[in-house]
Amino acid sequence: MSLIGAIVATAVWVFVPPLPESRAESFSLRPRGIMGTDCRLTAVVHPDGAKAALADAEAQLRRIEALMSTHLAGSELSQLNAAGPGELIALSPEMVDLLRAARRLTEQTDGTFDVTVKPLIDLWTEAALCGRLPRAKQIDEARTRIGWDGIEILDGGAKKRRGSVRIDLGGIAKGYGIDCAIAALKRHGCAGGLVDAGGDIRCFGSAPKGRPWRIGIRDPFHPRGQKTLAVLNVSSGAVCTSGNYFRYCEIAGRRYSHIIDPRTGRPAEAAPSVTVWAPTATVADAWATALSVLGVGGIELAEGQAGIEAMVVTGTAGEYKLTMTEGFDRLLRVGEPATRADQ
Repeated sequence: MSLIGAIVATAVWVFVPPLPESRAESFSLRPRGIMGTDCRLTAVVHPDGAKAALADAEAQLRRIEALMSTHLAGSELSQLNAAGPGELIALSPEMVDLLRAARRLTEQTDGTFDVTVKPLIDLWTEAALCGRLPRAKQIDEARTRIGWDGIEILDGGAKKRRGSVRIDLGGIAKGYGIDCAIAALKRHGCAGGLVDAGGDIRCFGSAPKGRPWRIGIRDPFHPRGQKTLAVLNVSSGAVCTSGNYFRYCEIAGRRYSHIIDPRTGRPAEAAPSVTVWAPTATVADAWATALSVLGVGGIELAEGQAGIEAMVVTGTAGEYKLTMTEGFDRLLRVGEPATRADQ
């Protein structure tokens, strides 16, 4: 584990080099209205195949949203949430697999990533609308309605043991959709590709001219300044960030993170910003949520997991610290404003 006094991201973006002088060129698409965020799809492919590849990648993102959104009444997830106890809800193999993956990730992250946390999310959302903090009794009651013991996952679907159980896949479904979009680009024979959904990114192959993909890291203390203070050089895998600068609720003049700590029932406060690299966006997305809850203490846990690299920023603009795994340190290229200070 290394400590670097540097400012890092709550969001990331990509620098695409100039087009190569070869048959494979870089083509991009910015579809609208997907998962409530901005999206960018990039394919390094022969021009004849670009349109179909990008259209397929976009279709995958929209398909996963239709399956797993809590905001769409007809989604499989909404049907499961609306079901009564003991009622079997038929689910697609993808949904079953993702629920099982989410349960494994709950175990791996010591319960800090838990998609059954929706009753608490709903409680804090309502509190923000009313402008009043939830009472301790309300938080304790909502906590009784979360937990994997309240749902049974079967090969063809799932049923709830407790009718009050609700699931929110917001911390993993976007990552899974990104993975499906990447798989689509690969099916179309792309030499390289990148999918960016709201700053959560996965790439493969090479950017134009055979270079690595360069993923910029934004200053978390000046998130709207578009200032790049560091860059990750990535040839494959996913980079996901989580922070409290763009997504938060405000109650009585104070900002609260959108991420809820399932252990306490209260918004996470351990880290203003975390960034995670993993082989898939599904895993990176979930671990970014978990580390937002765990803070610096989660770095040791991440180092014990194969294929997880992470960094956590703590402190303030005037006094901050970045704690990262050794593997993440090797990906990072610190910009001129940042200085290296190993401790």
